[in-house]
Amino acid sequence: MKPIEECTVGIVGLGLMGGAFAMALRERCCLAQNRLFACDTDGGTLAAAKQAGLIGRGWQGDEAVSEMLGACDLVFLCLNPSTLIRFLEKWEPSFKSGALLTDIAGIKGSVVRTAEKFRKDVDFIPGHPMAGAEKGGFANAGLCKFRGKNYILTTLRRNKPGNLDFLKNLIRRMGFGSISEVSAAEHDRKIAFTSQLCHIIAAALIDCEADTAITRFGGGSFEDLTRIAMLNAPMWAGLFIENRENLLARIEQFEGSLDTLKSLIHSADAAALEKRLDLVRERRTAMSG
Repeated sequence: MKPIEECTVGIVGLGLMGGAFAMALRERCCLAQNRLFACDTDGGTLAAAKQAGLIGRGWQGDEAVSEMLGACDLVFLCLNPSTLIRFLEKWEPSFKSGALLTDIAGIKGSVVRTAEKFRKDVDFIPGHPMAGAEKGGFANAGLCKFRGKNYILTTLRRNKPGNLDFLKNLIRRMGFGSISEVSAAEHDRKIAFTSQLCHIIAAALIDCEADTAITRFGGGSFEDLTRIAMLNAPMWAGLFIENRENLLARIEQFEGSLDTLKSLIHSADAAALEKRLDLVRERRTAMSG
């Protein structure tokens, strides 16, 4: 790949993450506005991005999308897994030969299977930036911060080493910290715990209390635990269902721990409860590195 400053870059899906990538590419990677393109189903979003000085051109509609893909050296596919796969199936012939593709989908199994069968003259490196914000949409892209966040790549044997190095360097320039390379299976198993289970717990906590004025009694713990309950329902429902085998195993794992704590409280066994909480604190400290 040539230097990012000389590339023509396309973003498919200019929502929260697509908008955040556009900002990072322009502000941190020195990509000129006339080299950054985007396509989206919402013409108003494209107009707003162009007005804000983020993109040089915006495409909407089938013929326009094909034109954009054929012009781009690097394409960020900022779509949910099912939409992404349909997009790739429809537009596979339109990508520029030699192009580098990457995605942001939160589940990698189905994406990696699609990437492995993709055109041999196009290098598709699946990825998952561990960043986001409670509120979605392009209008909130500025709330999505990359600095110091984790980035996961589920690389394929067919990926070109030079393209992988290029993408890693670009990810770091955009502000991300740790970059991990794992299999799709490991990604989906671990993300079920660190992301999906957390969203399920937050949703269940809000679901079990109808008093909307209870926040007057919040002191920080409630707010920290439930911030992510303001989720994008269609997107997260799809992620939960697609990764349901891993997620259900994690929910059962959590239920086991909750039952143990419940039992200790019920029996008023203060010594055992304190020991358990000490172990929890030590484990969480270890997780912090």
